[in-house]
Amino acid sequence: MAMTKEAIQLITDTALEATGKSLPTLTPTAVLPDGAKIVDLEKFQALRSRFRGTYSTHSLADFSAYVVDRAEAGARGFINQDEMSCVLLFNLGDTIAPGHADDRAVLKLKPTAGYTAAQSIAGGRLAQKDLSDWIEDWHQYLTPVDEAGAAIPVAKAIAAVRTITVKATSESETTVGDTSASRSAMDQIEARSKETLPAALLFNVIPFEGLKEQQITLRISVITSGAVPVLKLRWVGEEVQREEIAQEFKQVLDAQIGKAAKLALGTFDSK
Repeated sequence: MAMTKEAIQLITDTALEATGKSLPTLTPTAVLPDGAKIVDLEKFQALRSRFRGTYSTHSLADFSAYVVDRAEAGARGFINQDEMSCVLLFNLGDTIAPGHADDRAVLKLKPTAGYTAAQSIAGGRLAQKDLSDWIEDWHQYLTPVDEAGAAIPVAKAIAAVRTITVKATSESETTVGDTSASRSAMDQIEARSKETLPAALLFNVIPFEGLKEQQITLRISVITSGAVPVLKLRWVGEEVQREEIAQEFKQVLDAQIGKAAKLALGTFDSK
């Protein structure tokens, strides 16, 4: 008598149940009926087979405390200075005994409100009211200065920005000779204010929590090509200052967790 496919499957399933086929894996697994599928039995244990998970934070202090508290042997950290972030792998292992690299801590520094404001204002074209309102909002961190570097009271700086006027003058010169004539014209446009217009704004701000205070110099220029004056703030030495902040980030991390993990610049893909 020929056996049906269902009967053969039933015999196979019964045999597997009877032998209790287990697999030689760290996490307990077994071969079960219904197509001999492999099922992870970890969820049925009282404890997990190994510690794993991802801790994420914006706080440099909390990240450092977590890493130092864990202090796993062989922990490796990878610092991305462009992103102001660090990924620390507790179970990376090595080439001889590679780990799963799924027990990690991730730090992504969040810029402070003041640093975000400095980045968003720099380089943009601003109306008089926009800049005066911005100075008023951040006045406790700002020091307006003139061309000589002397401080200007914030109230006067705000008034100066609000009362800018554009004055245009024209001058022409005509020269006549016996056989020729020439004419030249010169237009001069000048922006003036009733108060002393600041040459720059010194913005004192902590860029990221856990790093030291920085002084950002925002130089003011007035664009007079339109019907109304437009102001622009240029972040003096922006690239150099950003690089200094990134270097300080690495130094602070090395000082706080350098004894608990080996650090390196760059990123690591565990796939």
